[in-house]
Amino acid sequence: MEAATRVLRVGLPSGSLQEPTFALFAKAGFTISGASRSYKPAVNDPELVVRLLRAQEISRYVEHGFLDCGLTGKDWIANNRSDVAVLAEMTFSKVSNKPTRWVIAVPEDSPIRSVKDLQGKVIATEAVELTRAFLAEHGVTAEVEFSWGATEVKVPDLVDAIVDVTETGSSLRANKLRILETIMESSPQFIANKAALQDPWKQLKVEKLVLLLQGAFAARDKVGLKMNLPEARLAALLAALPALRNPTIAHLATPDWVAVETIIDENIVREIIPQLKSLGAEGIIEYPLNKVVY
Repeated sequence: MEAATRVLRVGLPSGSLQEPTFALFAKAGFTISGASRSYKPAVNDPELVVRLLRAQEISRYVEHGFLDCGLTGKDWIANNRSDVAVLAEMTFSKVSNKPTRWVIAVPEDSPIRSVKDLQGKVIATEAVELTRAFLAEHGVTAEVEFSWGATEVKVPDLVDAIVDVTETGSSLRANKLRILETIMESSPQFIANKAALQDPWKQLKVEKLVLLLQGAFAARDKVGLKMNLPEARLAALLAALPALRNPTIAHLATPDWVAVETIIDENIVREIIPQLKSLGAEGIIEYPLNKVVY
C-alpha cells in the first residue's frame, strides 16, 4: 500500500457503549473527538479512520469489507451470522464490567413456565435470528417478530413473550416481567475482516491496536503501588501483599533498604496501605495505570 492510502477503517458502536468505548481507546492512547456532531469523528492517529455505527450493524460491515475491523457485541455477531475474525473479547458494558444477557421474559402471572411452553406463541425481539436459533435448538416453533423498541411494554397485550437484553434485570422487574431463560451472555468483541488480515500492513496495524486496547482493558480497576522499607521486613511485607505479579524489588542507596513496586486491584488499596505502613513501609505511592501489557 502507498503511504498516502495506509488507513485502517474502524467501526465503533454509538449509543450506550460509545462512552466506555471512547474511554478505553483514550487509555490505549487514541483520543476520539467530534463524535457529538458527526458519525465520522476525528482520532489522533492519521492511520485510523473511525466510523460510529449502531452495534447491530458493525459485524455486517466488517464481514463485507466496508470496515477493516470494529468493536461490537458477541450477540450481534451471532444474530447477523457474520463470518469475521474475533481477535479479542473485553467484558464491559454501559453500567458494569459484567456481560449483558439476552433473556426470554414473560409477564409475572403468565402460565408460560418453560421454553417448551412457547410453542405457537408470538415473541417480540430485536435479535430475531438469535431467538429463532435458540428456539430451534429446543425444538420449539414460534412466531418471532422484530421489535423496533420499547419491547417490554408489548406483553401481554401484543405478544406472549419478549427476548430482550439486560444487565441487572431491573427494567424487566419494573415492568412486572419474569425471566424465563437466558439465551446467551454477550460482551464486546474486537473483530476484523478476514481478507483485511491478509494485507501485511493492515494485519500489523490491527495487532498493534488490539495489543494496546487489551493493555488498557487489563489496567481497568488496577493501580500501581510502590514503597520503601527495611530489607529485614521484606519477607513479612511480601506475605501480606496481594500482588498481581511478583513485585519488583530493588536495593536503595541507603544500606539495608529496598524499594518494592507492584500492581494491585484498586478496591483493596484503602485496606492494604495502613497494613503496609504498620509493616514498616515508607514513602508509599499509589499511581493510576493506563495499560498493563502481559
